[in-house]
This record gives sequence, C-alpha cells and structure tokens, in this order.
Amino acid sequence: MVGHIDLLRRFSSVCIPPAVWQEVVELGGGRPGAIEIREARKSGWLRVVEPSDKALVRLLEQELHAGEAESIALALEIRPDVLLLDETEARRVAGLYGLPVTGIIGLLIQARHEGRVSSLAEEMDRLREEGGFWIQDALYRRVLEMENDE
Repeated sequence: MVGHIDLLRRFSSVCIPPAVWQEVVELGGGRPGAIEIREARKSGWLRVVEPSDKALVRLLEQELHAGEAESIALALEIRPDVLLLDETEARRVAGLYGLPVTGIIGLLIQARHEGRVSSLAEEMDRLREEGGFWIQDALYRRVLEMENDE
C-alpha cells in the first residue's frame, strides 16, 4: 500500500512471516513500503513471527511462493481476524483452510468508506505506477463502478 501502511493499524496486531520480511524489506529495500515496514517493526506494532509447522510450509511451497506459504501456515497457527493476500492462487488455498482473506484493494475500499482515502482510482493508480502492483483492468473498473469513484 503505497504510502498507506497506517491502514494496517486498525488491527490490534500485525504479524508477517520471515519470508515476507525478507522479500519486502531485505531484498526489496528500495521498494515502496520497505522503510515503513522496517519502522513499524522497530516501533513494535508489526512483528515478524515464524510459523512452527515447517512441514505445512514445505507442502504449501509446492504451489505458492515462500511468503504466501509461510503467511498461510502462520495464519492457521495464530488465527488472525484477516489474512492479507493478493495473489489469486494464495487466496484460493487460504480459502480451502477457511481463513478470512482480504487484499490491498479490500483494505483501500474499507479506508474509502471510513473517509481515510479520497479516491480509489488515485490509490489504485499509485499502486500500479509507484508500487508495480498488477491490477487486472476488469477488477479496476469493477471496483470503481461498485464504489462510484471515477
């Protein structure tokens, strides 16, 4: 969420697995959000937590990237209010386990309803342009139509 990590503060705690930390902060140091995530960890409201079920992580890694596999395994252990996943396959697998899932666009829609962002179009454009985030054109249009935010 380019410039909106604060939207995660709505949750009492935010945990990410080591593979996500590695991908976003250590390997993606120049990527949008990397500095904010590092600061969130330093300030204590975001924690890096390793899933204990390594066998499940290995099983999930047969279909998913390491960060997605670790995220699902960790969510099965800690049972969060919601699991933040954007990749279609990861969301499908999380659904098989009955995990509640949302994505960045879902968080932005909620923030729009709360008046914390003024334009979904602008935010999705920022995700695409600054964050390199792929949003299917049909989804982009559907979100704007649903929200009457053109």
